[in-house]
Formats: sequence, C-alpha cells, structure tokens
Amino acid sequence: MGALTWVRGFNGTVGRLAPHAVASKMRRTFMTPRDLPPRDWELPLLAHSERITLRFGLSALRWGHGPAVLLMHGWEGRPTQFASLITALVDNGYSVIALDGPAHGRSPGREAHVLLFARAMLEAAAELPPLYAVVGHSMGGASAMLAVQLGLRTQALVSIAAPSRFLDVLRGFTRMVGLPPRARSAFIQEVELSMGMPLKHLDVAHYQLNIPGLIVHAEDDTFVPVRAAQAIHEAWFDSRLLRLEQGGHQKVLADPQVIDAVLALLAGCRLQERQSA
Repeated sequence: MGALTWVRGFNGTVGRLAPHAVASKMRRTFMTPRDLPPRDWELPLLAHSERITLRFGLSALRWGHGPAVLLMHGWEGRPTQFASLITALVDNGYSVIALDGPAHGRSPGREAHVLLFARAMLEAAAELPPLYAVVGHSMGGASAMLAVQLGLRTQALVSIAAPSRFLDVLRGFTRMVGLPPRARSAFIQEVELSMGMPLKHLDVAHYQLNIPGLIVHAEDDTFVPVRAAQAIHEAWFDSRLLRLEQGGHQKVLADPQVIDAVLALLAGCRLQERQSA
C-alpha cells in the first residue's frame, strides 16, 4: 500500500469521526514544505552565485550586474530551478536576485503559504535596487501577482505555471488526500484563518494588473491546469499568453520559447523607456 493510499484511507475514515482534528493535521501538512536538494544540473550555477541575506533573515542568491530581476520559485522549489533563465538574463545584461521563499532553503520559518511568499517579495524589494522585472513559477507566480496587489513595484511581471485562484489549490489538495466533506470545509477554514486573508481576495479575477506581463503554461501540466493561465490572461489586459504543448510543470522553466519570450518582454520595456525619455 502506498503512503498516499494509506493517508486517503485514514482521512476518509477518521475525517468523518473527527473532521476538525484531521483538518488541523492536513493544514500543517499543506503548509510545511519538504527540503528537497538541488539536482546535479543546478550545481554549477549554484557554485557561481553570491549568497545574500536580507531583512528578517530572508536568504537569496544573486548573479550578474544591471537592471534587477527578482525570481520567486514555487512550493518546495529552489532558485536554481531557474538555471536556464538566470544564465540568459545575466548574459543579456541583467542582475538576477532569486529568493529562498519562507521555510525554504536558508530562509527562516517552518510553514509557508502564498501570502507569506508575497510579503517576502515586498520585504526583499525594500532592500534591493528598483525592480525591472519579477518572475514567479507556480506558487511563486501566484505570490508575485499578489505582491503587486500589495504594493510591489516592477516594470514587468512574468507568471509561469501559476494557479489563478488559491481556493482551487486547496480543493485540489483535499481531493488528493481524500478529505470527506466536513473535514474538507474545516480544512479550508483553518487555512484561511492561518493566512489571515479571505480566500476571495486570492483570485486573480479581482486583481488590478496594470503592467506589461507574460503568462506561460504548458498544456500537459498535471499540477496546475492550463485553464488557470487563460483565466489570468483574461484578467490582465496588458499580458501575452504563451501556451506550450509540452513542458509539464517544471521543465517549462528551461524551454527556449519561454526564455526568448521573457527576454522579449524585458527588451520591449527598455525600448518603451527610451522612447518616453
């Protein structure tokens, strides 16, 4: 019997008898990331990085010189998962700062969620040069869009494989771990209380996104359905939607089409700057 099968069986039985106890346990599981080591292909870029510490102990890696681009990885992710994009940005004259999200890597904390990621980006930005662009993957993309709503300033924004509604993420998790109805409702309420923000505020359909943007999603992403990208695109007037046939949830980060599209977005912003100067 696999571990997930056992969890689903336990939750399905005990969740009917003690829904709040099971919901509390699953809330902790949902918000506690595993510490996953970098892959071999990430190590060369890691070796050439500069480790910096920002306010509240937030840790980040930095490469290159030039206009600042802030990167935010996804759940249980790492800065060096952006290796191909980082190399391209540095080669094109940008400085790259990639955060370890709260409770990830060397940043402090035991639990994390999308709002904590967004606040971490705001805290980091307060100590960094003006941001030219922000790029987020998966939950990092969702947190980047949320951070803009909370006051993060940047000239351009890129969302890769991000969900459009946090409630969809929660419902997907409850289905995966087999929570029965009462435990499912209790779990969603516990997450909302822990975050301190109503879930209705974590829906891109209600955001004001008034900066140039790029939305990337692969058709074969099995973690976040591609319809989320369409929903983000419909809510974001000045955005381009790049849908790829393949790339899944992770490999999309290294796709040459994605790297070219990011560089094109940034080049367009620089051209617009020069024309308006």
